[in-house]
Amino acid sequence: MGFILSGIDQITDSIRGELDVLDEVREQAFRLSREIIRSSSVTIKHMHRAEIDLARRQLSATADLVRQMQEAVARAPQIGGGGFVGDAEKEYVEAALVIACISGETLVSHQDLGVSGAVWLNGLAEVVGELRRHVLDLIRLGDPERAEQYLTAMDDIYQTIVAFDYPDAISLGLRRRADAARGMVERTRGDLTNALRQASLERRLAEFEKRL
Repeated sequence: MGFILSGIDQITDSIRGELDVLDEVREQAFRLSREIIRSSSVTIKHMHRAEIDLARRQLSATADLVRQMQEAVARAPQIGGGGFVGDAEKEYVEAALVIACISGETLVSHQDLGVSGAVWLNGLAEVVGELRRHVLDLIRLGDPERAEQYLTAMDDIYQTIVAFDYPDAISLGLRRRADAARGMVERTRGDLTNALRQASLERRLAEFEKRL
């Protein structure tokens, strides 16, 4: 290089080294994020099949993957803070909270799960969809009365997350998920109301037939 660009090689070599580290970390973290999302999905499937022990074991495996991803990102913090890292953490939170909600246990905090508050809230918002699925499963099994408590939980989650009125840059898109949750709550309320009316009618018909 000429005199005017004296020192450019040393500078660009240093920058290349930094970018090589970022690229390596990103590839590792991205691979782990995909594994976390798949593992979280399997955890939730186990819960919907009432395979609670399998769900807990799968969640433990997911937690190990999350720790590995977070350790990788710690080498290059600019890669974290949302994006695919935040999405993977959100899916992990959702899986953990689905286990707690369906099992009737105390919710696990964001500190215990090792994620930010915003990620935890978004994971909580996603639980509404899984509880809707659980309600519909209970309706199909002929147990709409038990499904009522999960509809209440869905509404409680919506009322909780809608109170966090912050810009998307801070809440990571929570407002959009709150809007989606509201729609699911209302649809589920309609489905459950119809199921309860049908169950009540069937009971009255059965009682009438007994008196004949």
